[in-house]
Amino acid sequence: MSPPSRRLQTKPVITCLKTFLISYSLIFWATGVILLAVGVWGKVSLENYLALAADQSTNAPYVLIGTGACIIVFGLFGCFATCRGSPWMLKLYAMFLTLVFLAELVAGISGFIFRHELKHILDKAFTTAVKQYNTTDSHHNALDTIQSTLGCCGINTYTDWNGTAYFKENGIPTSCCKVKYCSPESLKDLKQAATEVYEQGCFSVVSTKMEANLGIIAGVSFGIAFFQLIGMFLACCLSRYITNNQYEMV
Repeated sequence: MSPPSRRLQTKPVITCLKTFLISYSLIFWATGVILLAVGVWGKVSLENYLALAADQSTNAPYVLIGTGACIIVFGLFGCFATCRGSPWMLKLYAMFLTLVFLAELVAGISGFIFRHELKHILDKAFTTAVKQYNTTDSHHNALDTIQSTLGCCGINTYTDWNGTAYFKENGIPTSCCKVKYCSPESLKDLKQAATEVYEQGCFSVVSTKMEANLGIIAGVSFGIAFFQLIGMFLACCLSRYITNNQYEMV
């Protein structure tokens, strides 16, 4: 049994660590809400763009949604474990923080890697979507939404529609119209269409927007991931101090 003076010196340390860890767990819970929100925002904002490159899209938004939901649950578990002062609960909490750290690193790296491959993937996806465009094609709605909401048309310019099977029968898609009504005759004539449709291509617009959005997702992932290191350190230290204090009292 250790001297009473030593046990008295240990208790303030444990109290201090508990206070820091509870504060951290509450902040950790809040970061879970942020991750969940960013993941949902990324999924919604990138949905139409990822639909064009469905075979090569990134899973980063889904990883963030799943990780955020788990963090919300385990953030509360961390507060409970700290209040109980249970060494095994604190060790379990530290292990979970380690898994979250790795998951967020994967999400961040995935976002950055996909960001660098973005232009090649989008170029290929847009070329395929424009050439195979028709009302029954799976990419039809995604391409129409992109053209109408971002104010663009075609890959690099609206004339990219010339030579496609759809253009020969129907002309340029109505989703390219910058006016309320485009006449069918104008859509079938490139010179007349220049005054009624968007002239800028979608490739540069979409690649810039996706790079910015994926950059935000990756940045948030890395920032919160390294924040877990603080929790891992606090949980391990508190678990060790509580275990040592229990042994000293025997």
